[in-house]
Amino acid sequence: MPEYDVVLSDVCKTYPGDTRAVIDFNTEIEHGAFVAMLGPSGCGKTTTLRMIGGLEEVTSGRIILSGVDVTDLPPSQRDTSMMFQSFALFPHRTVLQNVEFSLKMRGVSPEDRQRQTWEMLELIGLEELAQRFPRDLSGGQQQRVALGRALISRPTVLLLDEPLGSLDYSLRQAMMVELKKIQGELGITFIMVTHSQQEALSMADQVIVMSDAIIQQIGTSREIYETPKTRFVAEFIGNNNLFSGVVRSHSGSIVILEQNEKLFYVTANDSSDSIAIGSEAYLSVRADKMHTGHQSEMANHVTGNYLATEYLGSLETDVFEIAPNHFIHVEQHRDSTQRDYQVGEPVEISWPTNAGVLLR
Repeated sequence: MPEYDVVLSDVCKTYPGDTRAVIDFNTEIEHGAFVAMLGPSGCGKTTTLRMIGGLEEVTSGRIILSGVDVTDLPPSQRDTSMMFQSFALFPHRTVLQNVEFSLKMRGVSPEDRQRQTWEMLELIGLEELAQRFPRDLSGGQQQRVALGRALISRPTVLLLDEPLGSLDYSLRQAMMVELKKIQGELGITFIMVTHSQQEALSMADQVIVMSDAIIQQIGTSREIYETPKTRFVAEFIGNNNLFSGVVRSHSGSIVILEQNEKLFYVTANDSSDSIAIGSEAYLSVRADKMHTGHQSEMANHVTGNYLATEYLGSLETDVFEIAPNHFIHVEQHRDSTQRDYQVGEPVEISWPTNAGVLLR
C-alpha cells in the first residue's frame, strides 16, 4: 500500500459571517510527491495550505501527517516547514545565518549546525555567497536562501505559498527547474500553492484544481490538461474552446451534441456516458487539437472569421469568431509556406471526434 505523508479528510474552514473558505477537502498525498494546488485568488488554496501547517484552525474535518492526527496541534508540533512568497529573510543576518536559524532555535550543536548548513548551501548553490547579506543578493538568490532555510530541518512536508510569484519571467523559469531538482534529490513531499498553470503543470506530480472553496479535479498534469472533468477546469486550464448544446444521441461510441441546429460528434468516455439524452452539456476542445482549413477526414467543422494571431515562439494561436461574441482559438505550428489570414476572412476549422470532452 502507498505511504501517505498527508491525508485531509472532509476538511472545512468557515470564517465569521458564515464565509466558507474551504468545503469538504479530501485528498491523500504520497511520500515524496510534488503536489500543486492551483486556482484563482480566493479559491481556498492558501487557506488549505495554512491549515496543513497549523497556521489556520480547522473548522471541521481531520488532518493526518505521517499517520498522526495533527488537526489540533500547533505548528511547532507538526513536521512541516513553510516557504512564503515574500521570502521573509532576516536582513541583518548573512546567508549562512539565515539558513542555519531554525537549527539554532532547536538547540543543534554548533558543529552539527555548521555541517548541515554548509551541506544545504552546497545543495542550493550558494556556498560562495555564505557571508553576504540579503540586500546584496538577486531575487533568485534570495529565493534560494528562503528555500534552504525552510529545508534545513529536513521536514516531512514543505509547504510553499506562491514561491515564484515575486520573480521575473526568466528567473521563474530557472527556479522551476531548480525546485523540481532539489525536491527530487531530497525526496521531501512538496505542497505548493500557485495561480500559475505553467508552474503547476510543469513541476507537480499531482495537481489539485480549486474554485469557490471546493476541489474541482485532482489528477496528473496530463489528466488535468487533456481530460478536464468540469467546465471550470476546461476554462481555467490551458486554451480550451467550449461549445454549449443538448445531447441528442448516444450512437455506439459517438455522442452527438446539437448547438443551434449544428451537430458536433464526440467520442464517448466515462463522463459522457453519464449525461442523458436531452440534457444540456458542454463540449470542450483544446486549441491544439483544432486545425484550420478543410479536413475531410475529420467529423467536426465550423467556419469563423479571422480576428488576430497570438505569437509564442514557433507556436501561433489564431483567434476566430464563429458567432457573435463566441471566439475560438486554434493553436498550431505554422511554417513559412502557410499564408497569413486577413482580418474578417472566413476560415474553416476542423477537429476529430476524439479531440473533444463532453462536460455537464
